[in-house]
This record gives sequence, structure tokens and C-alpha cells, in this order.
Amino acid sequence: MELIYYIDLLGTMVFAISGAMAAMRHNIDIFGAAFTGFVTAIGGGSLRDIFLNLRPVWVDDGNYLLAILTGVIIAILFKKVLGKLARTLSLFDALGIGFFTVVGVQKSLAFESSGIAAVVLGLFSAVMGGVTRDTLLNETPLIFRKEIYATACLSGAALFVLLNRIGVDYNLNAFISAAVISVVRILAVKYKLTLPIVGG
Repeated sequence: MELIYYIDLLGTMVFAISGAMAAMRHNIDIFGAAFTGFVTAIGGGSLRDIFLNLRPVWVDDGNYLLAILTGVIIAILFKKVLGKLARTLSLFDALGIGFFTVVGVQKSLAFESSGIAAVVLGLFSAVMGGVTRDTLLNETPLIFRKEIYATACLSGAALFVLLNRIGVDYNLNAFISAAVISVVRILAVKYKLTLPIVGG
């Protein structure tokens, strides 16, 4: 449980960086960047906790707000360096969704959700912060594009549930599942892998 706590904090900071960087690409002021980083970081986890009939974790634990503040400061202070790195935003998103999916699935299982519900809540944990970010920035959320994004989360979440059922060590399971999600997302971006388009 201690490991999952620190993974959650790290994922929160990573998503705050992602959100603040996305806002700065739109020439938004410092408050707007901080606010976008905040809602990106807490959006998915808050929705998950609401579905689990829990208070959002950041309301009671100030470490989450410190993690968000740290992420926003990193994004602002090092925006030029981060901006020069190829696909930096995609990298942070890939790491963030890996962390958040695993945390969401684990927490859902801990509160006696079914395996299928845990997979869905893991997905929500990972993508809803990004959906909120993109909506605020007047962009089409990634899950509504043909990119492989939510699919990566679902595959990793399902893997976590499967490995948990067969008794794989928890820490190893968390590492493997998060890594699968991040690697699938990174490869999808690098090689422009997409899902089939329906309609149109």
C-alpha cells in the first residue's frame, strides 16, 4: 500500500506537469497554467473516488496538493528545456496514465469492486483528467481521437486484474502493468499506431 501511495503521488505530479505544459502551449497566463495542471492531476482520481463513494483523496491529504504544486513549478521553470524535448507532453501522458491506471484498479479492488468495474475505474482514473484538460483548452480529448490511448489503459488494467487473480506479487504486478500501458502508448505515438475509424 505504501508503494501505491507514492506511485499515486508521482502520477499526480506527472499529470500536473502535463496539464501545465499543455496550457502554456496555448499562451495561457501563470494562473491558467496552474489551474489546468491542477484539474488534469485530480480529475480522474476524483471521479474514481466519487464512484467508490469516497472523499477525493486530495481533500484529506495535502501531499497531493504539494505534488501538484511541484509539477506546476517544474513545468513553468523548465518550460524551455521541456519544450525542446521531442514528444515531451506525450511522454508525461504515457507515464501518467500508466501510474494512474494501476492506482485506480488497485484501489477499486481494495474496495471490493468487481474485476470489470475495477478495469473501468482504472481507465477513468487515467483518462478523465486529460479529458478535462483538453476540454478546457478547446481541444478534442484524446479518447475521442483514433489514437491508441484508452486502449492502452484498458489492456494494462485487465492485465493487473489477471495477474492479481493468479497471485503475482503485488509490487511486481504494479510495475509490469504500468510499464505495459506506458510502452504501448509510447509505441503508438512513435509509430503512429491507430484504431480503425468508424462512421464517416
